[in-house]
Amino acid sequence: MRRLARRRLPRLAFDYLDGGAEDETTLKANRRAFENVALRPRALRDVSVRAQSIEILGQMWSSPFGIAPVGLAGLFWPHGDVAAARAAARAGVPYVLSTASSSTLEAVAQVGGNLWFQLYVIERGLADSLVDRALAAGYRHLVLTTDVPVSGRRERDLRNGFSLPMRWRLGTVWDVVRHPRWLLQMARHGAPQLANLAAAAATSGTQAQAALLQRRMDASFAWEDLRRLRRRWPHALWLKGILHADDARRACAEGVDGVIVSNHGGRQLDGAMASLDALPEVVEAAGGRPVLLDGGVRRGVDVVKAMASGARGVLMGRLPMYGLAAGGEAGVAAALELVRQDVDRTLALLGCDDVARLGPEWQIKLK
Repeated sequence: MRRLARRRLPRLAFDYLDGGAEDETTLKANRRAFENVALRPRALRDVSVRAQSIEILGQMWSSPFGIAPVGLAGLFWPHGDVAAARAAARAGVPYVLSTASSSTLEAVAQVGGNLWFQLYVIERGLADSLVDRALAAGYRHLVLTTDVPVSGRRERDLRNGFSLPMRWRLGTVWDVVRHPRWLLQMARHGAPQLANLAAAAATSGTQAQAALLQRRMDASFAWEDLRRLRRRWPHALWLKGILHADDARRACAEGVDGVIVSNHGGRQLDGAMASLDALPEVVEAAGGRPVLLDGGVRRGVDVVKAMASGARGVLMGRLPMYGLAAGGEAGVAAALELVRQDVDRTLALLGCDDVARLGPEWQIKLK
């Protein structure tokens, strides 16, 4: 699916999806961390029936994975957020909508299913407005992303002149022309915008869109501001971007319901530790609250390794977005189904009949 996505998308769109920050060492480290975990199968277990559904904070997931927030999904397929949310709903897994989505949070809410909203704090008043809109639209999980006080240096995007509005260069124009199917779809449906910010006044909306795309967030947002958000949001609150046990412990003390171990897919601090390597100490510090992982998941066996290392489930960004870029809603559905089949097969070969039984005894770290 990655190859199909690369074939269909112009370079500026594919690199935005595929790339990381600076030398992409953290992007690569996320994959190496999974390669450095070996599974320890057990023999002669009855695995004629395997279960992979999980329950987190009172909600059932048909499989232990969901779709992580990815901005500007409309760059990969028209109305990409709606298409991905539909595929997730059909698969019975969560879809986390980004603040930087190409469709409004209200439009995606019409899809139904297990919908979550991810919050970037660009400006306090705008953040409050987005939280209130998410509450009114029926979202029941709010994900505060904590690892973007300033933008990571994404050099692929810089080389391609990727921005909103686009800075068209001769090489970029030629690359787009060489991808006529993508170009025709964009011409028919319009270039993607940051739809959740369109309700703002024209001038401030443009400024907010530029700030969001360039990750110019409110760098002063701190623990006392989290307390205010906790009081404002009455449902499940998650903190995303946690790699340190002390932060997980503090987050739980402040009343968050769950923690997402993440390094932003290697797109922010290059040189940050791999999400999987940070997972065990964060799980211990969370004291029983659910901990999810994102970063580096490319197959169902990675989902199993993450759960054996302590995660209650995983969120996947690039993997379903490759499917979206390759074939829209059907591509996302196919990607999710491949992962579901991978998890089922891995459980059988591992000698484990239920993902709920996974734990440290099923894996060993090689390095």
